Amino acid sequence: MRKIRETLRLHFDSRLGQRPIARCLNISRTTVGDYLHRAKMAGLGWPLPEDLSDQQLYNLLFPPAAPVLTSDRPLPDCSYLHTELKRKGVTLMLLWEEYQSEHPQGYRYSHFCELYRQWARKLKISMRQIHKAGEKLFVDYAGHTLPIVDPHTGEITEAQIFVAVLGASSYTFAEATLSQNLPDWLGSHRRAFEFLGGVPELVIPDNLKSAVSKPCRYEPDLNPSYQDLAEHYGTAVIPARVRKPKDKAKAEVGVQIVERWILARLRKQTFFSLADANATIRVLLTDLNSRPFKKLPGSRKEVFETLDRPVLKPLPAEAYTFSQWKKVRAGIDYHVEIDGHYYSVPYQLRGRQLEARITATSVECFVQRKRVASHVRSFQPGRHTTVHDHMPKGQQEYADWTPQRLIRWAAKTGPRTATMAEAILASRQHAQQAFRSAMGLISLAKAYTPERLEAACDLALEGQATSYKSVKSILKTGLDQQPRQQTLPMAAPIVHDNIRGGHYYH
Repeated sequence: MRKIRETLRLHFDSRLGQRPIARCLNISRTTVGDYLHRAKMAGLGWPLPEDLSDQQLYNLLFPPAAPVLTSDRPLPDCSYLHTELKRKGVTLMLLWEEYQSEHPQGYRYSHFCELYRQWARKLKISMRQIHKAGEKLFVDYAGHTLPIVDPHTGEITEAQIFVAVLGASSYTFAEATLSQNLPDWLGSHRRAFEFLGGVPELVIPDNLKSAVSKPCRYEPDLNPSYQDLAEHYGTAVIPARVRKPKDKAKAEVGVQIVERWILARLRKQTFFSLADANATIRVLLTDLNSRPFKKLPGSRKEVFETLDRPVLKPLPAEAYTFSQWKKVRAGIDYHVEIDGHYYSVPYQLRGRQLEARITATSVECFVQRKRVASHVRSFQPGRHTTVHDHMPKGQQEYADWTPQRLIRWAAKTGPRTATMAEAILASRQHAQQAFRSAMGLISLAKAYTPERLEAACDLALEGQATSYKSVKSILKTGLDQQPRQQTLPMAAPIVHDNIRGGHYYH
C-alpha cells in the first residue's frame, strides 16, 4: 500500500509521468497505469483523506467481484466431483462436459476447475490425493500395541496392530497379531483380502523386513514369500519410498484413526487371548466404518460398497498357504538340506544352487523359477527323502563318486577311518544318502590330524557309535587323546557256606 500512496502523490502532487514514477518506485509502467486508472474509477485524488486506512484504500481500488448466482449458472456439486474423480477414467474435463450438458450457461472449464480446487483445499491434506476405486490398499502397523495377558502365568505379550486402508473409500481393516514376523504379516494380508471380499490392484506397504528384503528408492527387493503371496492373489506390491510418509498417507491416517477410535476405547479392558481381542476389535471396526464422514457425504462402508467393491478382483479359489523361500545347494549326493532333513533333486543338479519353497506340508525345489522336485515335508532330522527317478540310472553315469571310492579315500587316513566310512555308508537305504556324512568324516583329518581321526574312529567303533557326529564329538572333546580305561579281568566267585548263590532267589 505504501507504493500505491506514493504513486498517487507523485502523479497528483509532483506531476510526474508514468515512466518516471515507475523508475522511482522500481515497479513497471503498466502497474503505475493500473493504479492510476483504479484511483480515477474510485474518484480518488490527492491528498487522500486522513482517516482512510490501508484496508479501506485497498477495498476502493480493488473491490471484490460480485458473484454471479443465477439459475442459469449454478455452482457445481464439489463433493460429487470429488467422489466421481475416484472412478477409473473419470477426469475434470469429463465432469465439466456433463455439467455443461445440464447447464449450458454454466461456468467455463477453467473457472469450473478453480471452484473445485478451492473446495478441495478445505479438506485435509491426506484427502486431497485422488485414489482410483479398487486401485490401492495401504498397509502398516500401528505404533501402539495391545497387551495380551496369559491367564496361567500372568505374562503380558504386546500384540501388534495391523492396519489396511483402501485408498478410494478409506474402508479400514485392523487386527491384532503376536508379532510383525513374516507368517503374521502374510496372514494379516490374507485376512484383509477376505474382509474386503476381493483383491486391489496394488498393495502399498512400508519398508519393514517382512515386506522388503533390501530397500531401494527405485528397485526395492521384495521378500520372496511376500512376492509369492502377491502372485497368488494377482496383485502387485509397490513399497513406499524410504522416509516418504506421504507415499502412504492413507495408512498413516488409518493408523491414527484406529489408535484413537479402537485402541483408545480398549485401554481399560484386559484380554486373555488374541481371539478375544480380535473379536472386540471387529465390533469396533464395524462401528468405525459405519460412522459418517465429517466433510463428505456418506460413510466408509457406503463409499466402499459404491466404489471399491464392484471393481475389486475376485478372491482365488484357494486361500494362500504360507511359504518360505530359501537358497540351497545340492551336494554330491544330489540332496538339499532343509531344517536338518535331506531331500533329493535330479542328480544332474549336484553342486548347483537352487531355490526351495517350504510350506508346512511340502518342499519344492526350483531352478530359474522352474520346479524340478517336490516332496512331502518331513521333520525327522538327519534322514533322507529320495525320489527314485532322481537317482542315476547306472554306476557308469555316476562314476565320479561311488561308495568304493569314498572308502578308498578314507583308507588313506587309516584302516579304522575306512571301517567307519563303510559303516556310515551301510547305515542308509541308499549309499548316496550317506555321501555327505562320509565326506564330512574324511574332512575331519584336515581340521585335526590323520592320527587323531584314526584314534577317534577306533574309539567310536569300539562304542558302536558309527556316525559322523560321534567322531566329531570325540575329536572336539579330546576323548581320543585320553588314556583308555583298562578292562579288569573277572575274579573267580568266592565259595563259602554262609554265602548264598543266585539259585537262592529263584
